[in-house]
Amino acid sequence: MHNLSKTQAVVSWALQLAAAGILLQTLFFKFTAAEESVYIFTTLGVEPWGRIGSGIVELIASVLLLVPATASLGALLALGVMGVAIVTHLTVLGIDVKGDGGLLFGLALVVFASCAVVFTVRRTQLPVVGQYLRWA
Repeated sequence: MHNLSKTQAVVSWALQLAAAGILLQTLFFKFTAAEESVYIFTTLGVEPWGRIGSGIVELIASVLLLVPATASLGALLALGVMGVAIVTHLTVLGIDVKGDGGLLFGLALVVFASCAVVFTVRRTQLPVVGQYLRWA
């Protein structure tokens, strides 16, 4: 397993906490069927199961991000979920959803970018396949 420098560890932890914090905060809206969440997943044609399912995946990603041994896996999972969110904003929902000024899209970008850095820094710690991801 790859040991992180002090700078890498600090940056990674700051980004892990930011990404997990954003993901966990948005769970309230998904799990309570907030109007905006229901609108989004209805527009995508996957309400309620898409909303609940994505919430569960985001919860799992958040927990994995907060555990050092699984942070790389959490980052990878969050990259997938946020990648889908970004694509749906760009192709179906639009940047501004129900007058939010692009807040949800911006949060998805922040989580995606944060997790991209976390994964890059911690890629060799990815369980099982980390040994194959040791690029410079």
